[in-house]
Amino acid sequence: MDSEKHQRYQAAMVSIYCPETSFLNHLVMPDGTEQSYSSDILKRLHSGEVFIVNSRKRNGLILFKRYHAEFAGPGAAVGGDYDCDCQRVLSIGNLSLLPPESNEERQKAYLIRRQWIRLIRQITENPIPQQRVQKILDQFEQYFTPEMVDDLPDATFALLVGVLPQTVGMIRRLGNDENCRLNY
Repeated sequence: MDSEKHQRYQAAMVSIYCPETSFLNHLVMPDGTEQSYSSDILKRLHSGEVFIVNSRKRNGLILFKRYHAEFAGPGAAVGGDYDCDCQRVLSIGNLSLLPPESNEERQKAYLIRRQWIRLIRQITENPIPQQRVQKILDQFEQYFTPEMVDDLPDATFALLVGVLPQTVGMIRRLGNDENCRLNY
């Protein structure tokens, strides 16, 4: 009897969650429009070439892999073998990708990419999903304007820090209401 209830519960969870994982086919922006992806950027990443996100601009690239997303901020390397599994991309700001001028510049860009990955990993190590969301939102608002951050879909942040998109939406709503703050 208990195992029957358990199986029904699991089936219900799967049927609710699975549609949410197909968002990579289309991301709906907060203003209700669908985000179209620049196939040019994706083609460049899949070409095997390595590029560097321009460190002199407020820009970045969110790289959607099969089960997660990665952020490559200013100064980070993108492309090459490292991003051959990238399925979608979302640029933040006025994206500028530059080819590395030397092997030293390429190595430095890979180190910067690793630093961005470590920053996100530190955030995801927090066991409380709401705190992970708040931290990633705070970090993005340090690098980009609040308007830029507001324009990013909930699902983007969800894949960056391993939470459900609904959790991101809840934290964003609570963050906008000064009377509703989570106590953590």
